[in-house]
Amino acid sequence: MDGSSLAAIWLTCKLATLVTVLLLVVGTPIAWWLANTCSRLKGPVGALVSLPLVLPPTVLGFYLLLLLGPYGGIGKAMDALDLERLPFTFAGLVVASVLYSLPFVVQPIQNAFEAIGRRPLEVAASLRATPLDAFFSVVVPLARPGFVTAAILGFAHTVGEFGVVLMMGGNIPGKTQVLSVKIYDYVENGDYAQAHWLAGGMVLFSFVVLLLLYGSRKQSSWSR
Repeated sequence: MDGSSLAAIWLTCKLATLVTVLLLVVGTPIAWWLANTCSRLKGPVGALVSLPLVLPPTVLGFYLLLLLGPYGGIGKAMDALDLERLPFTFAGLVVASVLYSLPFVVQPIQNAFEAIGRRPLEVAASLRATPLDAFFSVVVPLARPGFVTAAILGFAHTVGEFGVVLMMGGNIPGKTQVLSVKIYDYVENGDYAQAHWLAGGMVLFSFVVLLLLYGSRKQSSWSR
């Protein structure tokens, strides 16, 4: 395995870790709102969050490229503020990955919140716990399996991304060339031996992810 492959692996792990943390921070309040709201906006917001599940990743990457590029609204605003544009940068990969992997984090946490119900919060309120105290001392521990599943799925999905990161970040070694793009690069150049090493590693990684998921669910069922 050459240095460029190791660089792609390191960049992928760095991206997936950062994106997973951001997704947990951003996705938790969204999941809480979706699990508890009676607003008419619940359906449209839920559909918007879940859109990447059915939307081709190249389509999302294409529109992000337009929006964040020199002629897009956000791109023009960043130019006005003398900030670096996001396309073909690591920060751009982070933004694209957060949007594309959002449903894989929001949905498990939302399901965990809905399974808890209102009763534990009512009990906590009767003991004079503030809503914030009740959330962190009651809801979060009870929803732990959902958070574990969300973190595993968010990380794994970010590692396996291809279309959206290729559209948004291109194929710049050491900067935006993630593992999936590196495999494509090897195949395109006919270097199947190197592609086998990386692709085989991805297969093993995917298997381990599934083992962790099933293991966490089994442990959760036993604890009940």
